[in-house]
Amino acid sequence: MRRQLRFVGVGGQGVILAGEILAVAKIKEGGYGVKASTYTSQVRGGPTKVDILLDETEILFPYANEGEIEFMIATAQVSFNQFKEGVKEGGIIVVEPNLVKPSDEDRAKWKIIEIPLITIAKEEVGNVITQSVVALSITVEMTQVLAHDLVQQVMLSKVPEKVHPENKKAYELGVKYAKEALAKLS
Repeated sequence: MRRQLRFVGVGGQGVILAGEILAVAKIKEGGYGVKASTYTSQVRGGPTKVDILLDETEILFPYANEGEIEFMIATAQVSFNQFKEGVKEGGIIVVEPNLVKPSDEDRAKWKIIEIPLITIAKEEVGNVITQSVVALSITVEMTQVLAHDLVQQVMLSKVPEKVHPENKKAYELGVKYAKEALAKLS
């Protein structure tokens, strides 16, 4: 079954790497994974989007179908506004509440979940750069698209060994916050 996910933010937040980690993990599992990223010519600060497609069968078109995306994480208002319509009605959108303010109409159309990803990375992990790892583990916990141990293994292969402890902590915190958020939805 094809799974379509989207991460949006601004350049420099690590959303593209997080998408790549999911795609690589799916391939390691024996399936097919593609990440298709879109970003402006600005190196940092411009709107960034990465679509992640995961499937058991070959993926012939590397972009998500607009209106069919089941899950999105947004860490910037400009990107949220620009890319939210790709999420299917009733789909889950996790937002960084300090940076993204969904409207009442947004809350009526999608399941909006507020998790302070950047605050978690900055204050609980001690390294804001780990926000993409927090986002990654939230995604895996909420969608169950892949096994946590596989995703964490791929993630650790993409970062320097000296920052493995911080990234492991970030991953664990993301799972914890995702579980708490899901429990509130029930």
